Amino acid sequence: MPYLRPVPADQSAPHHGADTAEATGERPVPEQDPRVQWAATLAVIVAGALTIRPMGLSGQGLAVAVLFVVNAASLLARRLPEHRVPPRLALVWLTLGVVAAAALIGVSSSGTSYLFAFFLSGHIGYRLETRPALILAGACSLLCGAVLYLSLGPEQDPLAWTFGLATGIPVLIGIVNRTQRRAVRAAIEAAGSAERAARAEARTAVLTERGRIARDVHDVLAHSLAGINMQLELADALIDTGDLNKVREAHEKAHDLVKESLKQAQWTVHALREDTLPLPQSLAAMLASSGHRDALTVTGAERGLPAKVVQNLLRIAQEALTNAARHAPGGAVDVELTFAAASTTLRIRNRPATGEVGSGAGADAGSGMGLIGMRERVALLGGTLTAGPVAEGPHRGDWQVEAVIPQ
Repeated sequence: MPYLRPVPADQSAPHHGADTAEATGERPVPEQDPRVQWAATLAVIVAGALTIRPMGLSGQGLAVAVLFVVNAASLLARRLPEHRVPPRLALVWLTLGVVAAAALIGVSSSGTSYLFAFFLSGHIGYRLETRPALILAGACSLLCGAVLYLSLGPEQDPLAWTFGLATGIPVLIGIVNRTQRRAVRAAIEAAGSAERAARAEARTAVLTERGRIARDVHDVLAHSLAGINMQLELADALIDTGDLNKVREAHEKAHDLVKESLKQAQWTVHALREDTLPLPQSLAAMLASSGHRDALTVTGAERGLPAKVVQNLLRIAQEALTNAARHAPGGAVDVELTFAAASTTLRIRNRPATGEVGSGAGADAGSGMGLIGMRERVALLGGTLTAGPVAEGPHRGDWQVEAVIPQ
């Protein structure tokens, strides 16, 4: 029984990722053009229809024709998406396909019927797990080899029936393709998980930053606006009494509170720009807006600091300047920024008041943070904060706030 030269198993068969991805919403796995796969399948069917003999409507020809249709259907079923064919059903279908391919080899007298077994064996390696795939492919080899041996007889060239034993070899190609595709899918899923985690982290960072800005704005404006509202309500109440002096006093305090609120808003804007301006420049801008030009002294080798450190030091400086303006109006202010090898130190000193304490600027209104808030900020950075009057040295009698942040 003459047979055409065998061709390699279908290496393009194990590719159904696009259909699965469309159904599950996952990222598609790169694969070969499905048109090439369809062309290979149709080429096997057409070659079989043209070469497998006998084929007719009665007798042996009818049996060959029926088995040919069954084999063609088994081969076309490879294009069914994996998620639509349960593993057990796939095992049954592929087992029946192997039996039909071996039967076609035994019933036909010539042609390329062996191609169905080769292509189906390659798909077995892709569709089934390794152990059942090897078992079914081994059964395919033994079945096809036995069919050829019984059909040709032992007196024929052993190469002819030994060829049937090779029909299970393409299973190795299918297993390799399945392993590679699963590895690609795992890599894509890992990349997707990493991307989702990065998006979640970025969203968390945005929400955290929004919360920080909201707290800063609240610290700056909430209490000042409450003080302004209180003074204006007091002025309205005093109008009915006819005491114009007290009305003017209430209005002056309200004006002072407005000026202080604007000043603190400017400081907060500088504090929110810590990512674009280094700490020394931000402190200088803050001092300039508060009327204390040339009050900053920087010692040591300047270096970049984490944004969190810069932001908290600026808020500490802002609170200290606010307290100085409230409790020691008119007193000079000195700010020292020291870059040491193991730490960064910020000192804010103010001299005693030269004007009347409580005459304005909201002596009774705080920023909402105070010394406790400053200590909490420094503690978050692992540093220490001290605040109080200087007991000795050239700055004796001054009030000093010192924050030390470890490197």
